[in-house]
Amino acid sequence: MQDHVNKSCLSSVQSFLQPQVITMLFLGFSAGIPLLLIFSSLSLWLVEAGVQRSTVTYFSWAALGYSFKFLWAPLIDRLPVPLLTRLLGKRRAWLLVAQFLVISAIVLMAFIDPSQGEYYLILMAFAAILLGFSSATQDIVIDAYRIESADSSLQAEGSLQALMSSTYIAGYRIGMLASGAGALILASYLGSEKDHYNYMAWHWTYLCMALFMLIGVFTTLSIPEPVKKESIEVKHTTKQYLQFLMLFIICIIVFIMTFIALKAPVSSAKIMLSSLLGSLPISTFIMETLRLLTSLLMMSLSAYVLSYFKLVDKELVWESYIAPVNDFFQRYGKTIALALLVFIGFYRVSDIVLGVIANVFFLEIGFTKLQIATVVKTFGLLMSIAGGFLGGILAIRFGVMKILFLGALLTVITNLLFMLLASAGNDIVFLYLVISADNLSAGLASAAFVAFLSSLTNISFTALQYAIFSSLMTLMPKLIGGYSGSIVESIGYSNFFLVASLMGVPVLFLLYFLKKT
Repeated sequence: MQDHVNKSCLSSVQSFLQPQVITMLFLGFSAGIPLLLIFSSLSLWLVEAGVQRSTVTYFSWAALGYSFKFLWAPLIDRLPVPLLTRLLGKRRAWLLVAQFLVISAIVLMAFIDPSQGEYYLILMAFAAILLGFSSATQDIVIDAYRIESADSSLQAEGSLQALMSSTYIAGYRIGMLASGAGALILASYLGSEKDHYNYMAWHWTYLCMALFMLIGVFTTLSIPEPVKKESIEVKHTTKQYLQFLMLFIICIIVFIMTFIALKAPVSSAKIMLSSLLGSLPISTFIMETLRLLTSLLMMSLSAYVLSYFKLVDKELVWESYIAPVNDFFQRYGKTIALALLVFIGFYRVSDIVLGVIANVFFLEIGFTKLQIATVVKTFGLLMSIAGGFLGGILAIRFGVMKILFLGALLTVITNLLFMLLASAGNDIVFLYLVISADNLSAGLASAAFVAFLSSLTNISFTALQYAIFSSLMTLMPKLIGGYSGSIVESIGYSNFFLVASLMGVPVLFLLYFLKKT
């Protein structure tokens, strides 16, 4: 019996030593670096620079690139990178391009001082958007690489995906530690504090973060290109690829122009609606959501017109955008497919909405930047990694769906602990307790969720299908999260944490329905 247990433990350890699994640790690190440079680290930089809290949380919208990456995922699947695709292969070529774009965006942010006025704040916003776009592009390629690497393995795909998801989450969290706690500690060491802002401290901090991205670059140059078993990809001419690229560019221009044109009428409508509803944040959210949907509709109409008049190859457009979506609905049926999409869109809403303003909350109830770096970032990282590995192992043992339910339930419960922390105030022991519970449950849920999303993907449409899933996963949470500062100013932290927790309750019922079907 003892020998059987020892062999089982040894087998589990050896499973984590597979090349595909180890690779995801380093690529996860590369993917984790940019996120907090848009969210919490940038938030604290802006706060120290004297930017208003409500404006600070709006910067979280710079990460909306993660939520719309499905729009350019087909470009990653179809367009070759000149010279690099021949040398490295399709996935590695795009991964290298994305990583150098991430580095460029971080360096650009480092050379902007947001305390110098509105013009520099706008420049910082554009740099943050570039970082969000390039980081989202990197995620598209890493997700496709992970799924295709597991598919080509002799291991059972579901088991290997769970293990790769675990090490990806671990690497991702380590990357977040470097750009979260590491950035805060470094900025503090170099002389920037809440009451004593020092731009050069943040300047050198962000340049150091750009250097960390070289780990991802070296990994990309070292790993093999995955071999896809099957693909609908066909060879097209250079002219057709360029037309396809122009279609994307035109559609993006239409989206931006529509979004800008709607600014004035939407602003007027906000005031009218707020007088009816009695709440400016809710009115703003409703009208900005309609503004976004209208812009997306105009972009879709533009694509249809260009295709109708044969200004772009219809077959290429069909293969890139329509066929992957059509495949998903054919495999699961309309009812189950729609239920899955709603579930994906709201699974992490409670967790992400709370996370947007968490660091500002910790700072305002009296914790120092060093305490935030030590407890929230460093200790929280260890709990997230532990939760990720636990989620991977439990998913193999009990099945992904059960662990998804457990993760969703724990997220609802642990978010309520933030209400108690708001009442307790500057209590370092209670902070450790809240961070332990929150990060352990988040790591567990994330590992199971990544494995679940990967299992829904057809290998023939890897990039777009997974991009759609992961985009839906963050779209609604980030839209709501952008208003978190305004909501807190209206209802206070305790009520905000209660609302954030209740957002996760419908997910439990939806998951129960999916388990029964």
